[in-house]
Amino acid sequence: MIKEKRKSKNLTQEEMSEKLGISLRQYVRIDNEKAFPRRDILKKLITELDLTNEEIGEYIKNITENYA
Repeated sequence: MIKEKRKSKNLTQEEMSEKLGISLRQYVRIDNEKAFPRRDILKKLITELDLTNEEIGEYIKNITENYA
């Protein structure tokens, strides 16, 4: 879901990692829903990708399922 939103804004993973102030490796894990971002990074992600409450909920659900 994060990946699709990023692509719809024509942003690369590298561009997003720079905007969020994190390493490319860390962003790739977030993009692939393999890691949950820290609260400050999540806030930036929400802003950069214009995520709705529904999308945030879906993202958190997917991450939780991936960790289980």
